[in-house]
Amino acid sequence: MAHVGSGPPTYDAEPTALPPADPDGLDDLVSDTVLDGARYGTSTLRAVSVRGDSARYRGEPRRDALLTARFGTAEDALVLVAMATGARATPGAHRAAAEACRWIGRAVGRSHARLAEDIRAARRGDLKSGLHRLTDRSLGKLRASAAEQGVEPEDYTASLRCLLLTADPECRTRVFFGVGDGGLFRLRDGEWQDIEPRTGDITGEPVVGFGSLPHETPEGDRLTMDLGIATPPSPYEPAPAPPRAPFRFRASVARPGDTLLLCTGGLADPLRGEPGLCEHLTTRWSTGGPPGLAAFLADTQVRVKGYADDRTAAAVWEA
Repeated sequence: MAHVGSGPPTYDAEPTALPPADPDGLDDLVSDTVLDGARYGTSTLRAVSVRGDSARYRGEPRRDALLTARFGTAEDALVLVAMATGARATPGAHRAAAEACRWIGRAVGRSHARLAEDIRAARRGDLKSGLHRLTDRSLGKLRASAAEQGVEPEDYTASLRCLLLTADPECRTRVFFGVGDGGLFRLRDGEWQDIEPRTGDITGEPVVGFGSLPHETPEGDRLTMDLGIATPPSPYEPAPAPPRAPFRFRASVARPGDTLLLCTGGLADPLRGEPGLCEHLTTRWSTGGPPGLAAFLADTQVRVKGYADDRTAAAVWEA
């Protein structure tokens, strides 16, 4: 398996150990790799979730979960890609991630007609507030599930990152929303741009390529987010619980030839930390159109020393 950077990673390139199985709980097993794809409107979708090198070595289940779903038919269809990562070093991490994907999938599916209409009409404000509510509701159900199981909410939680696109060939608006770490990148004209909505203060001028972007780009793309700043504790009351991770949202218009990449931290971190991986994917994805499923799997598995977490990614190629 290919690698980039200073040298080959420590772990073996292929799986070595399977996770332990319970004969009365086989539904709880998680496959090493999930791969999916589709083509709607002007976009071609590829999606993958792969167990990380360290989990493969230790025989631990993949903590990342992936859901791809189409709601509706013909040009009115709405495509959802949801990915989640369970909390590190917790026994039910893979279950929490899968449950988070299912809950947001149900919420989006039940509202898909309105969401598709808002995307086509570019109602960014309505989309942001509506998706924020759906996300809060879904993660709230995850916390309720933790209570039912008698575990702490922080031990049964997950980051959640989603992408929405319509099947309407006249609509090139792509919507990202979610909570937690990961990355949102765009490959345009042979250059990678980090377009992940930022939280906290932004200082200095925007940096071309990787780095912070202004509130609005020349193309009219907007970055919006909730900062989630906690109120200082009162000396007369117990300190409040730490704030939840902020909701992130971005709606942007794709150009022909763009590639949009949404991923969990397992791929986002090496993309930001190892220029060789960006260069490799630029070479692979800048010409020749969208890769097939097997080629996409190989591209997203290119290894980088020091990065051994699960990798989940969804990429959209614009015709």
